[in-house]
Amino acid sequence: MGMKANCIALIKQCVTLEALKSLHASILKSHLHPHLCTNLIAQYASLGSISHAYALFSTSHSSNVFLWNHIIRAFSNTPHSRNSLRLYSRMLQLGIQATNFTFPFLLKACGCLADFELGARAHAHVVVFGYESDVFVANSLMAMYGRFGCFDFSRQVFERMPERNVVSWSSMVGAYAHNGRYEEGLLLFWRMLNEGIVPNRGSILNAMACIHREHEADDFCRVVIDNGLDSDQSVQNAAMGMYARCGRIDVARRFFDGILDKDLVAWTSMIEAYVQADLPINALELFKQMKMQGIVPDSVTLLSLIHAVSNLASFQLSRFVHGVITRSFFKNHIALDTAVIDLYVKCGNLEYARKCFDRMSARNLISWSTMISGYGMHGHGREALCLFDQMKASIKPDHIAFVSVLSACSHGGLIAEGWECFKAMNRDFGVTPRTEHYACMVDLLGRAGRLSEAQAFIERMPITPDAGVWGALLGACRIHSNLEIAETAARHLFNLDAENPGRYILLSNIYASSGKRKEADDIRALMKSRGVRKTVGHTIIEIKNKVHTFVAGDTSNPQADLIYSELRKLMDRIQEAGYVPDLSFVLHDTEEETKEKMLYAHSEKLAIVFGLMNSAPESEIRIRKNLRVCGDCHNATKFISEVTKREIIMRDAHRFHHFKAGSCSCGDYW
Repeated sequence: MGMKANCIALIKQCVTLEALKSLHASILKSHLHPHLCTNLIAQYASLGSISHAYALFSTSHSSNVFLWNHIIRAFSNTPHSRNSLRLYSRMLQLGIQATNFTFPFLLKACGCLADFELGARAHAHVVVFGYESDVFVANSLMAMYGRFGCFDFSRQVFERMPERNVVSWSSMVGAYAHNGRYEEGLLLFWRMLNEGIVPNRGSILNAMACIHREHEADDFCRVVIDNGLDSDQSVQNAAMGMYARCGRIDVARRFFDGILDKDLVAWTSMIEAYVQADLPINALELFKQMKMQGIVPDSVTLLSLIHAVSNLASFQLSRFVHGVITRSFFKNHIALDTAVIDLYVKCGNLEYARKCFDRMSARNLISWSTMISGYGMHGHGREALCLFDQMKASIKPDHIAFVSVLSACSHGGLIAEGWECFKAMNRDFGVTPRTEHYACMVDLLGRAGRLSEAQAFIERMPITPDAGVWGALLGACRIHSNLEIAETAARHLFNLDAENPGRYILLSNIYASSGKRKEADDIRALMKSRGVRKTVGHTIIEIKNKVHTFVAGDTSNPQADLIYSELRKLMDRIQEAGYVPDLSFVLHDTEEETKEKMLYAHSEKLAIVFGLMNSAPESEIRIRKNLRVCGDCHNATKFISEVTKREIIMRDAHRFHHFKAGSCSCGDYW
């Protein structure tokens, strides 16, 4: 017995595969091998050698359920998780009864496979074997349904649990956070405390993800301190993101500066906090500081960096980040490769995006969808459809791929093709349309001016239309000045999406362009009374590796006087070419001449003039607007591209516009 115990201890001490194989060879020479089989299998699996674990399991011919649980567990969280299900079926065929330790691993495998049907069957087995009330099995059921995106199922399991531990509460709070139901998640956390459950690190981290208001963050910090977790670096890292979401990036930075021994996670958390706060330059500078400290980035850090640079729409910085990834030896990393494709799409260079796509040795659904979406954003609907056809030949499209291709059809005005894709979802691929697919179809019909048809389409929807669906209809009403349908859409949006300033601004603009000044002012007053703040518009341009930001009427740039002088000259030139200012985009009770001057000072025009002044005569001008480009700036930019003989690439909140020789790639269909 002593020798066996010693061998078990030695097995657990093996931290490399070579050491374990050497010890295994020694054990084979002794009579103890059959008694140590389970321990060896468990250790091989923990060291990542599933093949050795399975080979040893196959020779054991054991009916010990503990051993079967180990091998099911070994496969459950690997690319071969389906083997867990096969082993489970084989186990039942051999008459070996599953235990409460079997199901957590089985349910984890179902979650990894993202197969709802298999998960539902596994849940049925849980009920049959009488383990539905087992706290560990129930926790695994919640986690599985959470991975499926079936939040309501997770909640049902939670509410039916006769007893819950801290993991149960933590899992449910995490499910609320994952599904964007932050207030409910936070209320559940407070309910957990009221029931006397002591929070652990996991529940604290999940609850922090639910916090979006400063006073909530301050209250929560007191809970963290009371439970002795204020020195936990994982909690400190999460606090950076929490305060960044609350608009207090300064507090987030204080947490970061207070960490004496900063690891990679701390640096990454602060970089991501800057990204969340829409401070990409700060994120980039912090990344450079991290590199100077000798900290080697991992894929998570690089994804945060990509996110930061994508907000800047800078081609040069995109090349810089791509180079960092290449030098970091991340080869054939699908998530990073896909993010780089998205980065080049968002900086306006489809050629580089497609090159990266074509070089991928393996592609997943997200890779295909990203490239298809990129073509759509740039107005290349036909190319998007062609790539979608190639995708169907190699992989079954999912709901995300259909959003990408339907959006591409919408941006390109491809109505017949869009309808065909929509019908094919369920008919050919068994993909049930979700609200986002219906929103794409409403957008497609609405942009084409078929507003009554779009409204009727919404009324026939088999599912309840959400804010995305009604928002698409309202946006189309702005394009086609349909006040009656706009009011219908807005009534729904003011209930479904009451805190979104864009909804109020859009309806106010529709009223203003229809000459209904009082109604426009009433909507602005409603917005103010509800405490909804308008998002400040700004435009970014990169010149000589430096990013410059402009807002309407901006005078902060050192070249401000020259910018406005050149702007006046440019406006005179395009007016001579036929440009007529659209004063409906100025919503103040001011004189016509003042309105015209206010239009001229929009951030898009200031950035374009700055680009013309500071770039080579033949070069493209690339700008990025954080909101949808206004109609007047869109029209003016077409004329600017004509009189200056320059190509202007503009990315707004919805798509790309390539202006060249007096026309735009969107065909005025945006």
